[in-house]
Amino acid sequence: MKISLVVAEQQGQRWIEREVEAGCTAQQAIEQSGLLKELPWYDPEAHKLGIFGRVVKPDTPLQEGDRIEIYRPITCDPETVERRDLD
Repeated sequence: MKISLVVAEQQGQRWIEREVEAGCTAQQAIEQSGLLKELPWYDPEAHKLGIFGRVVKPDTPLQEGDRIEIYRPITCDPETVERRDLD
């Protein structure tokens, strides 16, 4: 089945599409995609995963067309960072 994987990196967003086995989990899809070779920082214990913006467990079964998102940890406290003027 066809799925997408999205990773937000400091240089920008990486979006790849892959074919994975039907019935696989989010973590299995990441492993099957070959993306782990390109993401040495990724630790399944420390990084959260999501499907279409909703946090899920790594053992969540996937459906055709799902978009798996690998979230990086927040590196600063949003309450203490000054707001940027976007105008």
